[in-house]
Amino acid sequence: MFSYSVIAYLIGFASLLLWIISVSHIIPEISIDQTPTKPFFHALIKNLGLVLLFGLQHSIMARQFFKNTFEKYFPKPIERSTFVLVSGLLLILLVFQWEPMGGTIWNIQNENILFYLIYVLFFTGWIILFISTFLINHFDLFGLRQTFLELQNKPYTKLKFKVVSFYKHVRHPLYFGGIIGLWATPTMTTTHLVFALSLTAYFIIGTLFEEHDLKKEFGETYKNYQTQTSMLIPFLKGKN
Repeated sequence: MFSYSVIAYLIGFASLLLWIISVSHIIPEISIDQTPTKPFFHALIKNLGLVLLFGLQHSIMARQFFKNTFEKYFPKPIERSTFVLVSGLLLILLVFQWEPMGGTIWNIQNENILFYLIYVLFFTGWIILFISTFLINHFDLFGLRQTFLELQNKPYTKLKFKVVSFYKHVRHPLYFGGIIGLWATPTMTTTHLVFALSLTAYFIIGTLFEEHDLKKEFGETYKNYQTQTSMLIPFLKGKN
């Protein structure tokens, strides 16, 4: 089972790196911004369908009813790894099947200092995302801890609720970092805009589902945390 988790982890981690590279414009061959080959509305429908598929998989597999059903047929320790594996494969599909749509909203040339400042913001966003996974527990989040404990014949213990670092200022810094990474670009094309809009919408919807689960798991502790810390915009009090 641990070998399965390692493979799932590597695929999941690789898919995140591919995602970052695809929106960075640093490697044109992997960029989502290629020459359009389909009519605009055909490309739009396909792209929205890819995001919907990715979002549905996340929303369904993260719910408790799915986890309970999964555990009836498969070993419980691999549930999280399976989520990571399927998520990684669908993210790879999303990036490679994304249809270019042409059009330029803005384009900042590299002679402008703003070009470099935007890239600093871009990488800052993704750094926030990765650091946030370790603040939660990176190896639990990606499913390695569960099967490693099983390998050692130790019982799995749920993570305790804690508020540290970024989590003192925003309830979902992982999503906050991802949103920054999606929008901080010196070249915003129609292709990139649809990509950023649709995945930002997924982040917001996914956050609402996650909030519901966290309130059920941690009760008043999480409700109090909600009143003191903003959901996605740092340093703002309250639920939004």
